[in-house]
Order: sequence, then structure tokens, then C-alpha cells
Amino acid sequence: MIAPADGDRSRAASARSMLLTILGEFVHTRDGSAWTGTLVAALGALGVEEKSARQTIARTASQGIITSERHGRRVRWQLTDTGSTLLAEGTERIYSFLRSPRTWDGQWLVVAAAVPESQRSTRHKLRTRLTWLGLGCPTPGMWIIPDSDKEDEVQAALADLDLADRAFAWAGRRAAGTDPASLIDAAWDLVEVRSRYQEFAADFTERSVDDDPAAFAAQVELIQAWRSFPFIDPDLPAELLPPDWPGPAAATLFHTRRDRWHRRAQREWDRMEQAAGERT
Repeated sequence: MIAPADGDRSRAASARSMLLTILGEFVHTRDGSAWTGTLVAALGALGVEEKSARQTIARTASQGIITSERHGRRVRWQLTDTGSTLLAEGTERIYSFLRSPRTWDGQWLVVAAAVPESQRSTRHKLRTRLTWLGLGCPTPGMWIIPDSDKEDEVQAALADLDLADRAFAWAGRRAAGTDPASLIDAAWDLVEVRSRYQEFAADFTERSVDDDPAAFAAQVELIQAWRSFPFIDPDLPAELLPPDWPGPAAATLFHTRRDRWHRRAQREWDRMEQAAGERT
């Protein structure tokens, strides 16, 4: 089998990401199921060709997120327990992110976890889990976050990856002589995060929709853009942030636009579901 080109991999990942957003916004929040035709039409509204849409649905099913049920010639997809849990956790993280200012007790959580090169898959999973929790990596094998309340979640992640006996987590105040700004610069690229927030604001501040299909596309694209921020922004307390940090304003924009577009987007989803259900 010939490996796909980088562009093909990127498009496949993008289509899968959009499908997960659609499932989270319009399936998980309702009865947990949708027709194949609805999912294909929804992805098509976002520029995904039918063949790619069907392949994306099949791949998502192979990952245990959705399962099929045949109704005559039609197929209806149902979220699995795994899929429902995944989407519930993702939705909670996305919608709660930056929703309210953080208070800080001055405590840092530090994780020491050295995974050998021979266990690349475990290293990748560890990085993904800890990054999702907001931790940064200032030096190889060490992860930090100024939020000791994350300790239970970190310990759970280490246990899930069978690293509990090889990794250690503890909370404490910053070591004397350590410059907080230097530590933060080493662990996170806040310059890049600021730039991404500015791009987000530029894309959605003036965006308007004229009809239900446009509202559907706009809402999915809004969530697609926003869902990356919990991975790149550690949600630092105000004491550790640079002046005029754009995160809170971007969060307000996200929730305002989503609230403005959701009813029309939901109406378009219902129209696509009805049309798919009436096909023979």
C-alpha cells in the first residue's frame, strides 16, 4: 500500500476533525444518531467531497466512535459509548475553556515522565494527554502547569498509559531563583498563541450569515477554529500573562457567535436529517 501524501493526510485529518465537530454539536446533543446521507451532506456543506466523506465516516466507525444500523437500503449511525464519552469530554473542555477567570494559589504542578525513544506511541499519547490538560514541556521529560488542581487528572493519564511506576507528579511553589517569565517561555509559545487568537478574531468578528446553510457552515468552522486553543493555550492565571492578553476577548467572541448562529444551524441540520430520512 502506498502511503498518502502529506496533503492527503492533512485533508483526511481535517475531514475527520470536522465530522467529530458535527457529531459533537448536532448528534451527541440530540438522540445520538444520524443517517449516512445527513453526515455526507453536512460534510459536503463544508467542502468535503462525497467519496472522502464516506471514507471519513468509515474510518471513524473503525475507531469505535460510531456504529451502523441498517434500515432497508439506508444506514443510520449511532454513537457508541466510547464515542459519547469522547464527545462529552471534548465538548466540556471546549465550552468551559476560558469561560471564567482563574484564581491562583501560587502552586505549580510538576510531572517528571521520561519515556524512551523505543516507545514512541506511548510518548505521543502522553504528550497529547498532558497538552490537552494544559501542561507545557520546558525541558525533555518534564511537564509543568501553574494549577495543582490538575494533579488527579494527570495521575489518571499516567495510570491509563501504564506509566504510574515510571513517572512522578508533585505540587509546590516555584523554586527560588527561577524566573517565571523564562519558565513560561520555555514551556509555551505564547507569541504564537497570541497570533492565533488575533487570527480567530479577524476571521469571526465581522462574519455574518444570510441563511440557515451559511449558519451551519459558520458554526462548524467556528468550533473547528476554537477547539485548537485548549491544546495550545495553558490558560495561565492573570499574574503570569503578558499585558493585553487576547484570550478572554476571543472566548467572549466564540460564545457570542455560537449563540447567535446555533438555532439557524440546528434548523439546517434538521432539514438535512429530514431529507436523508425521506430518501428510499
